[in-house]
Amino acid sequence: MNTEQSPWRSESSPPAPARPAAPPGRSRPVPPPGTPPRPAAPPQPSVPPPPAAPPPTAFGPLQRSAALRLPNRTARIVAALACLVLGTGLLGGAAAGAWLGSDGDPADSAAHVFTESRDLWRDLPVDDLFPPEISGEGTGPGGADRNWTRIAVAPDSGCADAFDPLLAEVLETVGCHRLVRATYSDETQTAVTTVGLLFTTADAPAMARLGERFADENLATRPDLLPRPFPAPGTPAEDFGDAQRVSWSIRVATDIPVVRWTVTGFADGREFPDPEPAAEATAEGQDTTVALSGLGHEAQGLADAFDTRLREAAGRYAPEQG
Repeated sequence: MNTEQSPWRSESSPPAPARPAAPPGRSRPVPPPGTPPRPAAPPQPSVPPPPAAPPPTAFGPLQRSAALRLPNRTARIVAALACLVLGTGLLGGAAAGAWLGSDGDPADSAAHVFTESRDLWRDLPVDDLFPPEISGEGTGPGGADRNWTRIAVAPDSGCADAFDPLLAEVLETVGCHRLVRATYSDETQTAVTTVGLLFTTADAPAMARLGERFADENLATRPDLLPRPFPAPGTPAEDFGDAQRVSWSIRVATDIPVVRWTVTGFADGREFPDPEPAAEATAEGQDTTVALSGLGHEAQGLADAFDTRLREAAGRYAPEQG
């Protein structure tokens, strides 16, 4: 029996499964003559077209990279801001602790500054304690500006022979820790002024008592209670002695252990028999020799300048509490 089957089937034969398409480049066999036409293949179900490719994203390669980095960058910015805030808080806390003490009591801060200020004469550079040049805006007669130049600095010392005997006796109640002095000249070199800073051994209550005594007894204006000048050879102040004193100012500080004083005279060495306190010589309407010469303004202007500088120095250089 011939088992070879024809590649075609009759109409009565059940439909055969569809044969795969011939590979490209291969010719289809031609049926022999008289062979009925092959029925059309049943229609194939339609296949939906493949989905269209998504439109390109709005981020290019660099933009996508920046987008991916954004969270990390934001985190770094937040971290930096947090560090800044924390650092500021730590610095502020340290400063507050230094000034207010461990319990935040302003009285502790004042006591600390008072105690530490006693050694400003040693801790400050000489140019900070006694600047080479000082300006006083509106401190001269009629509101004129004044400028002073340092011409000599005395070695730090004790207080022997620095004051008239009666003044030395009054100041003994607060003790003498150290005395520093410098002499200044005005722009015209016609007036010379010695500035003195007496750092005491007293505590705050003792300084307060001395300040009250000066106020109650007008000790700052008595001509028998004068500080002495510091003459310096080879300078305009070389002839500046006790007999040349024209005007002076003396002040007892109570927030720091310092007695500040100034004394002024003529640079030409002329003697002056009637010294006048600077507070009186600078009063409005005064027509005394001291007032008209402007030497009272010299003494008062430098006194005010050093009052301000001492307080600034006390706050700036007092070491932090341990």
